[in-house]
Amino acid sequence: MSMSTADDHAVAAEEILSEAEYRDRLRDLPPSAKLVAKVLESESPLSQGQLAEESLLPDRTVRYALNRLEDVGLIDSRYSFRDARKQVYYLKH
Repeated sequence: MSMSTADDHAVAAEEILSEAEYRDRLRDLPPSAKLVAKVLESESPLSQGQLAEESLLPDRTVRYALNRLEDVGLIDSRYSFRDARKQVYYLKH
């Protein structure tokens, strides 16, 4: 069973978060996830390596933070236009 185009538009509209919803989802996350989100607010999209550089967090901690942010639906990713082997991350709101 596939979704219709109207359903696709409804899902896309749901992904855009209000500031209050964004803050509510962010509130219970660990400090590393909050820092990564803050870095993405100022510069986006960034790769995992760039996020580690900007946040001064270890790669493993950035990976954990990205996973947590994805779990609560605050970020999304796509392949980099500069290097298709890498993914870049950006905030949904």
